[in-house]
Amino acid sequence: MKKDIQIREVSDVYVAVVNEENNQGHNEWNAYLINDKEEPIENTFVSSKGYLIDVHGKVLKSSTLRHYYKVVPAKSFQKIEIVVEDVLHLNNEYFVSFYHNGHLLDKKFVFLPETINDKNLSLIPVIGKKGVWIK
Repeated sequence: MKKDIQIREVSDVYVAVVNEENNQGHNEWNAYLINDKEEPIENTFVSSKGYLIDVHGKVLKSSTLRHYYKVVPAKSFQKIEIVVEDVLHLNNEYFVSFYHNGHLLDKKFVFLPETINDKNLSLIPVIGKKGVWIK
C-alpha cells in the first residue's frame, strides 16, 4: 500500500519575508506566499510558528497562526502576516498545504534564527522586491 502513494515535490511555490515601510512610515517584516506557477493554487492553508531551544534547554515558542486562501492566482503573491522583530531570533516555520492540478501538496519552509536580516536580501521572483526567501 505505501508503495502506491505518490509523494509529489513542490516547485514554484515559495515563502518570502520582505522588509517594507508600513502606513505609519515604519519598517516592518512581512511574510508572503509566492505562487510562481503558470496555474493557480487552491485551498491553501499556511500554518506559521516560531520555536527555539536555548542553550539552557528552555523551549521558546510563539503562537501558532493559521491562514487560508481559496485561490492564489498564477504568478502572484499573497501576504501572510507581519513578522514581529521579537521572533526573528527563533526558527520561523511556515507549513504550506495546497491543491494543484487535483493533487494535494505540502512543504515546510523554515527560516533559521537570525537569517531574516538585511545582510541576506536578494531579489524575490514575482514580488520584484528584495527580501529573504526559501524555495
